[in-house]
Formats: sequence, structure tokens, C-alpha cells
Amino acid sequence: MADPSSYRPKPGEIPDTPGVYRFRDEHRRVIYVGKAKSLRQRLANYFQDLAGMHPRTRTMVTTAASVEWTVVSTEVEALQLEYSWIKEYDPRFNVKYRDDKSYPYLAVTMNEEYPRVQVMRGHKKKGVRYFGPYGHAWAIRDTVDLLLRVFPVRTCSAGVFKNAARTGRPCLLGYIGKCSAPCVDRVSAEEHRELADEFCDFMAGRTNTYIRPLEKQMAEAAEEMEYERAARLRDDIEALKKAMEKNAVVLADATDADLIAVAEDELEAAVQIFHVRGGRVRGQRGWVTDKVEEITTGALVEHALQQLYGEETGDAVPKEVLVPALPDPVEPVQEWLTGRRGSIVSLRVPQRGDKKALMETVQRNAQQALVLHKTKRASDLTTRSRALEEIADALDLDSAPLRIECYDISHLQGDDVVASMVVFEDGLARKSEYRRFQIKGFAGQDDVRSMHEVITRRFRRYLAEKERTGEWTDGENAENAETPEIDSNGEIVGTGLTEDDGRPRKFAYPPQLVVVDGGAPQVAAARRALDELGIDDIAVCGLAKRLEEVWLPGDDDPVVLPRTSEGLYLLQRVRDEAHRFAITYQRSKRAKRFRSSPLDDVAGLGDTRKQALLKHFGSLKKLRSATIDQICEVPGIGRKTAETIAAALAQAAPAAPAVNTATGEIMEEEPGTEPGTEPGTMGSSGEPVTMGAPDERRGQET
Repeated sequence: MADPSSYRPKPGEIPDTPGVYRFRDEHRRVIYVGKAKSLRQRLANYFQDLAGMHPRTRTMVTTAASVEWTVVSTEVEALQLEYSWIKEYDPRFNVKYRDDKSYPYLAVTMNEEYPRVQVMRGHKKKGVRYFGPYGHAWAIRDTVDLLLRVFPVRTCSAGVFKNAARTGRPCLLGYIGKCSAPCVDRVSAEEHRELADEFCDFMAGRTNTYIRPLEKQMAEAAEEMEYERAARLRDDIEALKKAMEKNAVVLADATDADLIAVAEDELEAAVQIFHVRGGRVRGQRGWVTDKVEEITTGALVEHALQQLYGEETGDAVPKEVLVPALPDPVEPVQEWLTGRRGSIVSLRVPQRGDKKALMETVQRNAQQALVLHKTKRASDLTTRSRALEEIADALDLDSAPLRIECYDISHLQGDDVVASMVVFEDGLARKSEYRRFQIKGFAGQDDVRSMHEVITRRFRRYLAEKERTGEWTDGENAENAETPEIDSNGEIVGTGLTEDDGRPRKFAYPPQLVVVDGGAPQVAAARRALDELGIDDIAVCGLAKRLEEVWLPGDDDPVVLPRTSEGLYLLQRVRDEAHRFAITYQRSKRAKRFRSSPLDDVAGLGDTRKQALLKHFGSLKKLRSATIDQICEVPGIGRKTAETIAAALAQAAPAAPAVNTATGEIMEEEPGTEPGTEPGTMGSSGEPVTMGAPDERRGQET
């Protein structure tokens, strides 16, 4: 625990101007970002008597090891910079947004020649019209299904569209009248774009523009006794009205506004937002935040506004934003919103009438969301805390291991030997810090030696980071760090933090517990690697698969945790995740190797001519035995290219035949494959070789 006086700036160093400040911990990771109208006055509050501070503020300043600041011209600039840094560094003591899943939007791709209606999530793209967000994707599909009767806009993917254009046959929606089928030129690109514009206008709230003309056309058709046409128009009108009924009118003056409500207690707060467009609720969203800093309702509203509109521009920011409490001061936030929209935005608290009544509804939703979240989370938090305490007791640790790293080795009969490192913090997977390793020090199958190499490489980099960032030298810091160097093994030494980056890169942050997948030999190898590096403050254990025993370095007998132990269950989850991640990487390398061919080394030989060669000869084996004249018979292959192919195949040694290790059977070669690449070969774990691409590619290869 650090003493704030040890890093307190000297009197007169802090400017009395607007700015943004950052607190960093001993590993140079940014743990808190804040803004201030006066940096001098705000930062002085953090260096008072600890006894008078809020508990969360006291924890933050004692965790920090340094503070720095950036001066800006205005409070609006400070607001923008604070938002950017919070998104970039994800500081642990700032408000944490959880359960803020990617809500689905109804999107119309107006940036394409033939606009498409679809469900979209994630970042918004330029040239795409968005409506929502919606609570569920099925709600979007229901609405679209109704509107396609009147506005038959394309909904198919690019592949389906191109295939229909190639075959001259539209998809099913084209046959039943729910698509205008521009793929087969039933309508021109201009006519289809007009339909998309009308669809967007209706979704934007201009509903009467389309319903009244349809009602008039229906009456005219009935007078002219065109009853079938009148019936179709009647069904179209009913479909539009049904789509409108899904969003009842809540504000009679066709207001465009967002209403934000907050329900909070001492530890958490739930934020709910209703998006009202044209007087109708067009979308709803919400999230829960951890109040890891002392914060007012107005400050929570400010954070919610940053979260909502930090990456929005134009009409995505409404003319009016209604909130339960105003930020203090309100002027910079209002000016920032106005800049995002490009015109004046009203930020206020509703006092009476329909808007106040609707705000009460939003508030009730926020209260219910907070109660539901706390009900779900209570058992989860208790379980994870109990698991960490059980692990600490079983392994005789000084405190609960808040950061656990687990390592696993994976290979196929000694080939493609790789390792994985997964990270769990506070009992939850932190997938952004997963890492992958290729075993470089030797060839062949030796799990113990591989584990020693991986642990050595991981913690050698950790020590290099400590030295580079000045934790071992007096008076040195990140700004004096030299350019990273490359060692003889190709390892990057010292890659990591810079003066402007508070996040540890690669391996700069140490765990409290290292878990290895294996028994006593693997544990001994990991402990030996740490001892050789002089690291004695990190605990090591292993989890053996057969009996789920926990092995400690130097102990002849394992630690046996009860089968009902939450600690054992957490260790199993960590071990299984490391195993999954290692196998995924090993399979991807194996598939990549199997897909390689001696033809890949022939300069100027593309995929088309490779396929033509394999199709002509049937397999690589037959191509290898062909003469230059026979190779020249393949369309597109000249004599010079044929000579190059023959030379490349002569130099490449044929692979060994594939063997099913369960039966001893030599697998026969399939056309177009090299011997030894048969699917069905069994790995060391008894799992069949899979030729497909890996389902996940998280983590960084080292």
C-alpha cells in the first residue's frame, strides 16, 4: 500500500487551469482518469488526511504510485479527452460499464447500390441508416416482415444476391412479393433506392405520409370495383398500422428525445434509456455500473452521456435529452452534445406533463433492472469470493489470488508443439490478456521441458518490463526507456509501456498464482524456471487431470480438495480454458501445415493454376511423377513454368503416410492430397485431427 505523500506533486507544480489527470499504479498502469475545471483544486482533494476520505477514494490513492496531468484550453476539451482516455485505458477505479451488450439496430445500407435492410450490431458505419436500438433481434424481424409488404426492399446477403443475378431466378421473397427483386432487374437501382428511402421515412416517424394515400387508393379501387387490388391495399394498410402499434405514441408533439434514468445504491447504479423519435418509443437499452469511485447522480448522468454519444454524430444525437439530474457544471456537457449533433441540444430535467410521466416510467425500469441485477449477482459474487478464499487456504497463500495464470502444452505426436497462457482476474476470464507460444528451444515431445521454456520466457519478459519501467533503478522512469531490443532467440525484450500508454503490454503484470496443467514434474519445472529467474513471490501449483489433484512444488503428496469445493471448480475452469485455448492454436497450426504444398514455393503459380494441375493429374503424387511434357499439357502451364514445377517437386521430400494410431492402418491417399494429410489421424489425446479452420483466434502469438 503506497503513501500518497510519496508521490504528491510539489507546491506550485500543478497548474490552476482546466485539464485531465491520470493516476498510475506501481506497474505504470492507469487506474483512474478524471477531469477538472481547476487541476490544482481537484488534485489537492486527493492528498488530504486518509481518514477523512471516502473508502473507495482512499483505496485508489493508496493503490496509485504516481499522478500526471494534461492541460487543455476549455472544459469541453477536458470532457472529450477524459472520454478518450477512459475508453483507451479502461481504468479499474473509474465507473465500470457492465452488461452493456451490443444492442441490435434495424439498419438500411444506403451506402450500397442496392440498399439492404438487416439487423446490425456493434460500431456504426458511415452511409448506413440506423433505427433502434431494440431489446431483441426478433422484434426487428417482426417489424421488417410487416413493412416488406408495402416497401419490398432487398434483405438478402451479397452472396444470395449475386447467385440470383447469375441464375436469373430471385429468392423466395421475390416470388411472394416481399422483395422487389432488383437482382433480376424487376426494378432498376433508382426505383429500389426510392423504396429504401420510403422505408426509412416510415421508420423515422413520417407514417401519415404513406397511410393516407393508401387509404385513398383503396377507396378509389373499391369504387371502380377492383376488389382484389382494394383488398391488397387494405392488407398493406393493416400491416403498416400493426407496425406502428408496436411503438405507441408517448409524446403527442412528435418529439425526438432520449430519456435517461438512474437507479443507484452505494455500490452500483443501473442506467436506463428510452429513445423517443416522432413521439414514439423507438428503442430501449440499459446497463449496470460499478460505483468504484465516489460519484453523484449528476456525474453518473455525465458518464452515461459519454457512453451514449461519445461516438455518435448528427441525428443520432437527439434535439432533447431528458435526465434525472444535471451534471455540474452543465454548460460544457451541453456544448459537447451540441458539437456532436451540429445544432443546439437541450439537456434538462423534465418538471411536468407527459415528459415527466414518461421519465417516471423509465425510472421504474431502471429500479427493476438494478433489483434483477443484484439478485443475479449476489450468488455469483459470493461464489467467486469463496472459491478464491478456498484456494488461498488450500495452498497456504497470504491472500486470495486475484490474478491467476494457467499454462498448458499441446502437440500432435511431438509435432507443432505449442503452449497457451490464460488469465483469470477476480475469478473471471480476461481474454484480452491470453497469450500463445510456439516452443522454440527444442524439437520433439517433452512436456516438462516445454513447460520450463514457456514459464522462463513469460517471466523473463516480466523482469525486463520491471527493469525498463524503472522499478529496479532510482530516478528512472518510462520516458527514459530505450528502444526495445531483440535477443538471440528472437524474443522482444522490453516491449511494453510507453509514457502515453498506461496499459501493460505483453507480460508486464504479474500473477499471484501460476497454475500448470499437469502433475509433480510440470510443477517442478515451473518452479525451477521461476527460481532461476530469482522470482520467489509467485505461488505455483498444478492440477492433474486423472484424479483432479492439486500438486505443490516439493511436496510428495498432492492437496486433495473436496469434490464440492468451489476452489477446485474454479481451478478446473481455469485448467480447461487453458487446454481449450492450446488445442485451438495447435489445430490451427496443424491445419495450416496440412494445407501447405510444394507448389506454394513456385513463383508466379497462383491458386487457379494449382487447382488446374491437381484436377488434371488427380493428386500431388501423380504430378510429382509426371514429365515436363505431361505438365505442359495442362492449360495455362508453359514449358518454363513446367520446369520450375518439376524442380520444386523434386526438391520437396514426400511426406510420410498417415497412420491411424488406434489400428495401425496406413491411410490411403485421397485425390488432390499429399500423403500424411488424411483426416482421421489420432492425436496424443486421442482426438481426431480436424482439417477445418479454428473456431477462435484470440490471444497473441509469441
